[in-house]
Amino acid sequence: MFTTLIVQPIFNLLVLIYALLPGHNFGLAIILFTVIVRLLMWPLVKKQLHQVKVMRQIQPELKKIKAAAKGDKRQESVMMMELYKERGINPFGSIGVLLLQLPILIGLYVGLRRVISDSGQIESFAYPALQHLPWMHHLASNIHQFDATFLGIVDLSRSALGPHGGVYWPAMIIVMGSAAAQFFQSKQLTPSSKDSRSLRTILKESSSGKKADQSEISAATARGTRYLLPVMIFLFTVHIPSALALYWLTSGITALIQQSIVLREDTTEMEAEVNSKPSGKEREKNALEAEVVETPGPKAKPVPNKKPAAARKKRRKR
Repeated sequence: MFTTLIVQPIFNLLVLIYALLPGHNFGLAIILFTVIVRLLMWPLVKKQLHQVKVMRQIQPELKKIKAAAKGDKRQESVMMMELYKERGINPFGSIGVLLLQLPILIGLYVGLRRVISDSGQIESFAYPALQHLPWMHHLASNIHQFDATFLGIVDLSRSALGPHGGVYWPAMIIVMGSAAAQFFQSKQLTPSSKDSRSLRTILKESSSGKKADQSEISAATARGTRYLLPVMIFLFTVHIPSALALYWLTSGITALIQQSIVLREDTTEMEAEVNSKPSGKEREKNALEAEVVETPGPKAKPVPNKKPAAARKKRRKR
């Protein structure tokens, strides 16, 4: 079921791009495939990044909630959920892109392993509709013309570290590039401030009796993943065919561009909102004008009606 629902559709999208791409270069097909996948995930990526940015912005409010709860975890949890609801935050929404990318990564890995172990499967594992494409017809009788390289420079079927410990440097450069892209991607989402403290310092103070702030621990842990994830990616991709490392490198670079666009849009929206609000002097002036308009002036004294008195005098003379 996983092969039918995940592996084969992903593999066939890659094959379609490869068959239609001028020059039929497998490395360029992987790059284009990765960009298309990231663009298809754009709505989810944008929502995820917006949630991450809002979560960073409400950290001062979370600290106030913690202080107001005074150790009451139940009250603190209720107040936090109310704040999340008010700001439209889903605490688990940030893992959506990761959960979506995981089956794509596994499906691509399985499909690439098929092609690397037997290049003839690029034609046999394809859907019948794709097998009728001109280039696929050509490959069926000339499978040796399948070029599993990136522009003829990097053999994408080889890993950075061979089974006997040798280093294949073209693939190693791609692997190191994918780790670096992941580092800058994480750094872009978890910027450090001047008063940020390391997790080690926080835990050291906590062991000495000082109560640790959970939000500060979470922020320090997030900063630590900037170094953990690149190391994990390096260790994972250094022993597998560099085709998957090329996918990860392209995905990281595309994610950096997407994050820059979303974060810049959020900043522009916030600046526009601030500029649309009146300044302090303008607010004071508007308040004074409203006070003058709303404050009633002194009431005029009623003018006595003299006609009735004059009429009474005439009646007395008569």
